[in-house]
Amino acid sequence: MKLAVLLSAWFMAQFDFFVVNVAAPSIDRDLHTGPAALELVVAGYAFTYAAGMITGGRLGDRHGYKRMFVWGVAAFTIASVLCGIAANPAQLVAARLLQGLAGAAMVPQVLAMISAGYPPGERGRALGWYGVAGGLGSIAGQVLGGLLLTADVLGLGWRVIFLINLPVGLIVIPLALWVLPEVETARGARFDLPGAVGLAAGVALLLVPLGLGNSLGWPVWTWICMAASGPMFALTWRWQRVLGARGGQPVLDLALLKVHSYQAGVGSIVAFMAYFASFMFTLTLLLQGGLGLTAFEAGLAFAPMGVLFSVTSLMGPRLVRRYGLVVVIIGATVILLGLVLLIVAAGFGLPYVMVALMLVGSGNGLVLPQLIGAALVEVAPHQAGIGSGVLSTAQQFAGAGGVAVIGAVFFAVAEGGHHLAAMRWSAAIDVGLVLVVIASVAYNRRRARRRAWAERSRTTARPES
Repeated sequence: MKLAVLLSAWFMAQFDFFVVNVAAPSIDRDLHTGPAALELVVAGYAFTYAAGMITGGRLGDRHGYKRMFVWGVAAFTIASVLCGIAANPAQLVAARLLQGLAGAAMVPQVLAMISAGYPPGERGRALGWYGVAGGLGSIAGQVLGGLLLTADVLGLGWRVIFLINLPVGLIVIPLALWVLPEVETARGARFDLPGAVGLAAGVALLLVPLGLGNSLGWPVWTWICMAASGPMFALTWRWQRVLGARGGQPVLDLALLKVHSYQAGVGSIVAFMAYFASFMFTLTLLLQGGLGLTAFEAGLAFAPMGVLFSVTSLMGPRLVRRYGLVVVIIGATVILLGLVLLIVAAGFGLPYVMVALMLVGSGNGLVLPQLIGAALVEVAPHQAGIGSGVLSTAQQFAGAGGVAVIGAVFFAVAEGGHHLAAMRWSAAIDVGLVLVVIASVAYNRRRARRRAWAERSRTTARPES
């Protein structure tokens, strides 16, 4: 029950991340948003979600994961209602920004409670379900969102995609208060406000131009903001080191970044999410622009990939326990086969694209949840919140960067209607990113085997007492 409560919030956050893409035309027609405001409606959630994630994780470490989870779900529910009753573009943009901040308070507590609240033997299964919930939330945003708009429930139009969160929140909040355990955290430390503001500003300076730059034609301010993000991160990093040296507790736990498995896990997830987010984005453009599907039909085309993702996500933990990280390498290889098939055979029609998608979905399920578990395996329970926050922020960074860069390549090649050629180029870049994931996992696998061999050698060489 407690896992279902936690994952319902994660599903809701992922659903709202993707569903607005389907509803964007309806919102534009109803509120007359215009391109700039519509872009903020779609991307504003991602900006505040990513910018607040590390701070949300640290607040969970400070004030308790259960408390922050409940407050986060309550704030997310209220923000969703505000989105659903917005009367003009400004109100909707403001509500979406608030919704992203609420998600940043809510989502890190999900991974934190799984990492700190489940024993090692059960954690892999829970993380597998975490992958299932995230994958289904992403797919449901496309499929269920299109279905809700087509059905036009109660004549609410696009507003129903936000208001549906109200009954979910009203169910999840009391259940969370009832079933979620209190997990011991490092409470009582003074909150590092300068660090939190600096990290949020650095993330915003990078993600805002990455999210808006392509649609606006990369004006000068986007390059200035991205250039300014480097000094902002450098100053914040220096402050974190100074505060830690004084005995304070910085918002970014630098000791966490010295954990080798965590470093490697974050690196692998960055490469994977850059591929995954850009692939989902460019594939939608191919299905609708190149193959002529409607938004709902394109969403349905994602459904088999989502189902296979869910199945292999559940199989993955058990297979990894039995065979080790070679399972993740095999999963990444299956993704490569799907991408290569898409490059070679996309021009032959939708059936070939669907086969490629099923291969990609099967491989994704074997890879993503295991990368998350590998990253958090050595993280101490009292660091679970900040560890989850950094991991989630890295995912958002990578996703936004992948969409911006690979999306720019797609649009450049697709000009004039060459969508198939554009998809081939973007899929080729995705192949390179998946190869980085394979190399990283193979490196970690070799290190793990060497450590195990060294431990066995020490045990064998130890003299009998």
